[in-house]
Amino acid sequence: MSEPRPATSVDAGEVRRFDALARSWWDPQGEMAPLHRLGPVRIAFVRDHFVRLFGRDPRSLRPFEGLRLLDIGCGAGLMAEPMARLGFEVVGIDAAAEVVEAARVHALAAGLAIDYRVATAEELAAAGERFDAVLALEVIEHVADLGLFLDAATALVRPGGGFAAASINRTAKSFLFAIVGAEYVLRWLPVGTHEWKKLVRPSELVRPLRRAGFVVEALTGVAYDPLTGEWRLAPEDLDVNYMLFARRPPA
Repeated sequence: MSEPRPATSVDAGEVRRFDALARSWWDPQGEMAPLHRLGPVRIAFVRDHFVRLFGRDPRSLRPFEGLRLLDIGCGAGLMAEPMARLGFEVVGIDAAAEVVEAARVHALAAGLAIDYRVATAEELAAAGERFDAVLALEVIEHVADLGLFLDAATALVRPGGGFAAASINRTAKSFLFAIVGAEYVLRWLPVGTHEWKKLVRPSELVRPLRRAGFVVEALTGVAYDPLTGEWRLAPEDLDVNYMLFARRPPA
């Protein structure tokens, strides 16, 4: 007999690990420094694809007025805040209560109205919530059940809406660079941040999306440039970090 599926995709160990980082989340030189450095390329990728999907003016400072966005695994708000500034009505959810509280405090100080909740994607999907845009950035490699998580995440996207994800591929190169290099050698991240066996191959993300009726419009690698200290899109290199954008056709 097969093992019964858990009722939630949340990994309690991952929640404890990230709760311990809540106080330093917004420190660009702290333990979340890699996410701060990834910020510009992530924001540009998300912004550009949703501008095209919704036919919005790319020159506008707030092109997404009137649209709802869900940031799953929002952490302390490194993506939720820029999305709110771009005009989205943002809901940010995370299972780590201390991290969510850090997000609320930071948004209040910044004068941003963001609906942060200690909640899971499964709970919102079961409640019938739907969004124009759903983000799952650097979260899918931390869930306990990828299939359950993606079932919920895709259900949360309304017809005509879009889904953006970012993760780390499960390859020998990612073990060398994202785990040995980033955690043990360079100390960019706390040791144990990533488990290689939980990393997600692009195909393991693309197949469920297509089964759910989504059209994958972009799949690109993201590479670090040691000369500039910045991250950039690397369309042909999916071996380590990558991002994906998919749309749900209108009903």
